[in-house]
Amino acid sequence: MRLLRGLIGAVLWILAALLGLVGLVLCVTVILLPVGIPVLIIARRLITRAVQLMLPRALAHPVKEISKTTTKTGKEVGSVASDAAKKGRKFLHQGRKRLA
Repeated sequence: MRLLRGLIGAVLWILAALLGLVGLVLCVTVILLPVGIPVLIIARRLITRAVQLMLPRALAHPVKEISKTTTKTGKEVGSVASDAAKKGRKFLHQGRKRLA
């Protein structure tokens, strides 16, 4: 899977470079400048996507990775706290039985 993502990223990078070159040529001709600018913007987005495909997930999407990790840790902490609360209630219930 990682090799496939890298290969797709490399092909996308080459495509984006060619598209950027075409956009640059269009921008040089003043008449086609309104066409060249959007082509350059599309090329920039393609290069960004290509880099994201080549990098590991933690580097490509650091904010999403951190939020995913903290969500998972939060659920674990919540589970431990829930277990502790259940044990505490059980202990209090047993203590009341002994006193009665």
